[in-house]
Amino acid sequence: MNKPLVSVIVTTKNNHATLEACLESIKRQTHQPLELLVVDNHSTDDTLDSARRYTPQMFTKGPERSPQRNFGVGKAKGDYVLIVDSDMELGRDVVTACVQVATTSSDVKAIIIPEESFGQGFWAQCKRLERSFYVGQDTIEAARFFNKKTYQQVGGYTEDMIGGEDWDLSRRIGALHRIGRIDQFIRHNEGRLYFMRTSRKMYYYAQHAVEYFAKNPTTSALTDSSGPLQRYKLFFSKPGKLVKNPIVGAGMLLLKTAEYASGGLGYWRAKRKANAQTTE
Repeated sequence: MNKPLVSVIVTTKNNHATLEACLESIKRQTHQPLELLVVDNHSTDDTLDSARRYTPQMFTKGPERSPQRNFGVGKAKGDYVLIVDSDMELGRDVVTACVQVATTSSDVKAIIIPEESFGQGFWAQCKRLERSFYVGQDTIEAARFFNKKTYQQVGGYTEDMIGGEDWDLSRRIGALHRIGRIDQFIRHNEGRLYFMRTSRKMYYYAQHAVEYFAKNPTTSALTDSSGPLQRYKLFFSKPGKLVKNPIVGAGMLLLKTAEYASGGLGYWRAKRKANAQTTE
């Protein structure tokens, strides 16, 4: 029996520092056949030079990752597509495990691949601990492996959505089909995390959360299934993980609180601006 072709789509922008490890992990996948496509957003560093060593299928598309991903899927020849960020590294059997689930369960059209973080410095340790709480949480983890026809039928990622686009796509597919999961991991390279930079990043994405909640209404962003209150509830439901290394546990809670404070400010300002525009 012939194995299905899987297209792995990597989106990039000035990611030379992490891209080569990402592409090497894709090259080493145990599943074959596999094609690799890199969709770059006008990089000005050595990103494209790194990509050329791994694939001739390189494209340029912007302005954000959702249009890049949809463009890549449009160019893909595979029966299945795997969406990968350029700071991720795949375990060797990730694609094999996804194909096994997808081909043995005909009602599964998308698959969640759990992630674990690694990086340099104290705050990267905190982020690693945080992400460990999310494994197995369907409302927080989002699918990355898709049946290509299903992906295209639902319209792929919403291109004007910069924050929450992963959850949005998973929810749309989940309303029609079953979403599966595997126990192989993607390793997310956080690099060296900085407290203020991470908070500013949350502020940026939260400014665009208005579009997400407009398409995915909720009674409150605070009490949403993936929102702050549910996450703190999840953290404190496993106190052993917090106190195993109490300094890292306290740091994680501090970092997450700072992110939510920054994100809340960004969301409030964006919401206020949107309301002002509708009343003009």
